[in-house]
Amino acid sequence: MPFVKVVKNKAYFKRFQVKYRRRREGKTDYQARRQMVLQDKTKFGTPKYRLVVRITNRDIIAQVVLAKVVGDEVVMAAYSHELPQFGIEHGLTNYAAAYATGLLLARRMLTKLGLAGKFEGAKEADGSYSAVRTKSDDQGDDEARFPFKAILDVGLARTTTGARV
Repeated sequence: MPFVKVVKNKAYFKRFQVKYRRRREGKTDYQARRQMVLQDKTKFGTPKYRLVVRITNRDIIAQVVLAKVVGDEVVMAAYSHELPQFGIEHGLTNYAAAYATGLLLARRMLTKLGLAGKFEGAKEADGSYSAVRTKSDDQGDDEARFPFKAILDVGLARTTTGARV
């Protein structure tokens, strides 16, 4: 029987550095998080918001989160278990409930920012496309407010066609 060199010896373990706790638990992809949180150098001090979506077996959680040095701050949240108050009694984790939870969060966020009257949305679902003016379409009107913008954070979930995120 041939001799095998021990690779993981004392020197290996002396220099070994454990990964971050949430990486060890398989909860956080720090490379993706760093790219989402990193602010442009020309926008110093400007808040950068993330729309965090998490799907559990019994609930859908949608939050608008602001990254700070001391830790993330949840600005607004909506849960699918709140949907029975609005008439959706069953199927609180399906595709339609995910859409409705996101819509509930969007309306709450616009109300908090005072933009609910400006961006009302369609009264009736007719299938027509309606575009909202963005900063690239700006005509120099200083009084105009732009729509709220956030980056979608789905965590470790894969963004495939038909996924609930």
